[in-house]
Amino acid sequence: MPLAKPGNGKKVVLAMSGGVDSSAAAALLKEDGYEVVGCFMRLGSDDPDEIADGYDNLHRSHKGKDCALPILNAPHADAEEHRDEASGTPKKNKQGCCSVNDAADGRLVAAILGIPFYVVNFRKDFGRIMDYFVDEYNAGRTPNPCVRCNDWLKFGKLHDYAKSIDADYVASGHYAQIIRRTLKHGGGYPRASLARGVDRKKDQSYVLFGTPREQLDHTLLPIGHLQKSETRQIAEAHNLPVFNKPDSMEICFVPDNDYARLVERRTPGGFTRGNIIDTDGNVLGEHAGHQHFTLGQRRGLGIAAAAPLYVIDKDPATNTVTVGGKHDLQSTGCSAREVNWLAPPHAGWQACLAKARYNSEPVPAQCRLGVDERGQDTLEVRFDQPLQAVTPGQAVVCYEETPDGQEQIVLGGGWIDKAVSVQAGA
Repeated sequence: MPLAKPGNGKKVVLAMSGGVDSSAAAALLKEDGYEVVGCFMRLGSDDPDEIADGYDNLHRSHKGKDCALPILNAPHADAEEHRDEASGTPKKNKQGCCSVNDAADGRLVAAILGIPFYVVNFRKDFGRIMDYFVDEYNAGRTPNPCVRCNDWLKFGKLHDYAKSIDADYVASGHYAQIIRRTLKHGGGYPRASLARGVDRKKDQSYVLFGTPREQLDHTLLPIGHLQKSETRQIAEAHNLPVFNKPDSMEICFVPDNDYARLVERRTPGGFTRGNIIDTDGNVLGEHAGHQHFTLGQRRGLGIAAAAPLYVIDKDPATNTVTVGGKHDLQSTGCSAREVNWLAPPHAGWQACLAKARYNSEPVPAQCRLGVDERGQDTLEVRFDQPLQAVTPGQAVVCYEETPDGQEQIVLGGGWIDKAVSVQAGA
């Protein structure tokens, strides 16, 4: 009698974006014996063709509840309309990760693997992401909508949807891992832990730090132990035509990367001219709105100087943008709010590795949990060496290596509200 596979028939809702990562994850889950339900999340696309093509399939039942209906898996030729005629490879999508082309790719992969494919309409909920994005820029901060989307939708609403169909797990094609290991502090950690992906260049544990701790036991990350090249090989071995599909790099609702234009369009009259000043308060030039700038920006300042200048601060109250030298960007630490702590709490300062930007490596640091005057959790981080461009509005995530040094576990993180500059001497 053959051994039972790890999945043992348990139902898992897999977020399928139409890309190679979630497609390979679908193949691996099915091989492991799970009952896989592919789920494409319709988010911010305004493409009228998407509705005409039958993708707007979330209806109200007679009880008034949202009900996702399965999309019939179309013949392969149906999805070929969204592929390059010469090579057969997917065309570049019109928007980051939720376009009609992506939905067609997801549907095709599901057909090949023989799994059901659903589209759930989170478009109304996605408005919250866009509102957050705009509000943060107008408040002088630099938002990270991909993290918020994971928190609120992919590992928020999707878990609710999974419960509604009696699924045991939610899975995705993120490069991160769910493991069980003993931490150095707190006498061990009995629950599942979130850890960095094996492919450090693709690691996405940073964008998953906000996953509620209780959801980790019901989360699967099938490709977290793989290199990206291995993921593509698995997809190709299963004859999935997305095996060489390019990664989506842009924010899905800002496909042209012109963030300021989106913010200005959604806040008419919110952009006004102001001064660009140096650290001594001297006016060096004018800008068309502080929202056009991000911390650490060097190009496009519109002012000439003998030495390179960088945006080191923005003040929406006075509508000023402050520039300085690269050394002015250095911070010794930061404070964060909206903390999500996944590990056992630790009294006092704790050695860790900290990551303050998605595309940077964790650096040695100390972290400490606290409580503010409103009774809300806070997180303080001190870097062992000054760090460049620690940006309010971004997340800071803390890690701890397992005793064997094999994994880096996510302790938790929060949203940066203040960076401590080197000049402040903290």
